[in-house]
Amino acid sequence: MTMRYYFGSLLFVLLCWGCTDNVKMLDIQGHRGARGLLPENTIPAFLKAVDLGVTTLELDLCVTRDSQLVVSHEPYFNADICLDYQGRLIKESEKKLLNIYQMTYDQVKAFDCGSLGNPRFPQQKTMRVSKPLFSDVITAIEDHCDKHGKPAPNFNIELKSDPKGDSLYQPVPSDFSDLVYRFVDNRLAWDRITIQSFDFRILRYFHQSYPNVKLAVLIENELPWEENLQVLGFEPSIYSCYYKLLSEQKVKQLQSRGIAVIPWTVNNATDMEQLVSWGADGIITDYPNIALELFR
Repeated sequence: MTMRYYFGSLLFVLLCWGCTDNVKMLDIQGHRGARGLLPENTIPAFLKAVDLGVTTLELDLCVTRDSQLVVSHEPYFNADICLDYQGRLIKESEKKLLNIYQMTYDQVKAFDCGSLGNPRFPQQKTMRVSKPLFSDVITAIEDHCDKHGKPAPNFNIELKSDPKGDSLYQPVPSDFSDLVYRFVDNRLAWDRITIQSFDFRILRYFHQSYPNVKLAVLIENELPWEENLQVLGFEPSIYSCYYKLLSEQKVKQLQSRGIAVIPWTVNNATDMEQLVSWGADGIITDYPNIALELFR
């Protein structure tokens, strides 16, 4: 077995920060699978990310009317990337009326969210594909890894929740969190799971009700990290902010508190290299192929 194959098969990257006794594992996360290459949050995108060699699959969960967990970034159908159940373009003014929380999964799966492509990602391959059930994603990934002898990846699961959407676009935080916890508890080992959210209510509920679960706080504001954690009310396992909000000093300060730093969404090789040089614990990227070529 070659050294290159050995490290690839373990699905992690070993980087030495100037000392053989101080080896750090870099968590390369495929954002929505591999959004730069295949339609986001779809089974083909997740399989592509696994085949590339990511450590973790990053994905988003919404809920249907019949309490099914669907992998989707929005709780509705994004007019930029989806066609309706008849294959027609969706008007921007109508997209939020196509509310996943008010549909059964049979209705959701009739929409095509791959043929249109994504104008932000010109390299993305187009195909007809539906928003998948989370259960189907797990089955496809586990079967693929078993069949091809690949280690199973971790999952970084974002709960899409906003106070204005309670009982309209998603369940209230306690119900949403309980639904996700029960599902994961029956299907996956918790050491493979991170729960993340921009909604601090979700994170507080998990922290209080399920203290065994690893949590990541998602941040896009410019407040000091100390203030964000004060508002959150506890120190999570991971601080996951927009990458441009970081500095080497902030990375070191957070890590000195025992908090890992995994920024999003880093798509440029130069930015990736800078973040890694600062000591970031991982990278969330639409282009895991670029990150893995740099750091594998």
